[in-house]
Formats: sequence, C-alpha cells, structure tokens
Amino acid sequence: MASIFTRIINREIPGCIVAEDQDYIAFLDVNPLKAGHTLVVPKQEVDYLFDLDNVTLQGLILFAKEVAMAIQKAIPCQRVGVSVIGLEVPHAHVHLIPMDSMNDMNFANPKLKMSKEELNAIGEKIKKFL
Repeated sequence: MASIFTRIINREIPGCIVAEDQDYIAFLDVNPLKAGHTLVVPKQEVDYLFDLDNVTLQGLILFAKEVAMAIQKAIPCQRVGVSVIGLEVPHAHVHLIPMDSMNDMNFANPKLKMSKEELNAIGEKIKKFL
C-alpha cells in the first residue's frame, strides 16, 4: 500500500505543495510544530532515509537546502532546523522547521491547528522565494 506521502505525490489526496521537481517534492506539514513546517520527500518510496542510494540522498539534501532558504526568507525565524525521525511515515523524509529556540524542534510540543486557507497562504509565501 502506498504511503500517505506517495498519495500526495500522486495527487490522490491534497497537500500544500511548495516545491517540486521530477525527483523530489516539498509540502507543508498539516500538523506543524511551527508555521512553515515543511516536509521534503523523494518521490521514490523508500522507507528509511539511509536506504536511499547516494545520488538520491544527495539530491534530497540539496533540494531541502533550496526549500529551507525560501522558508527562512518567508517565515520570520532565526534558522530553519532540520530533523529526520523516520518512524511516523514509512517514506524517507526530512522535516524543515522554522525555529527561534531549540524548543521549537521538540516533537513532543503540541502541534498547531491550521486551516487549509492558513496553510495555503504560508505555502504561497514560501513559493515566492523559490
């Protein structure tokens, strides 16, 4: 069965996509820690980040860098933090989270509840810097 990320990639379910090329996609987390929390995913469905071949892993990181730079310009923050956990969805992915303190990266924090309209507005801000 396809992962939820593959279903977003295939447009079977909606996602607020901020960047995409033939191999990678970035979309807003629907349960973000901070406004602008973005997931960067290879389109190839591989469960574990370190099971990606070297070319795909390198491409994912470079793609994530471009997206992170756009997030930092669009969302007021000191930095964009990077996290790889990999247990919640069986599809390799990187979290990019705008942050002003280490606590902003704590996945035990309550998630924000954002409307589709709020997510779309944030997505459009990020897209302007890509």
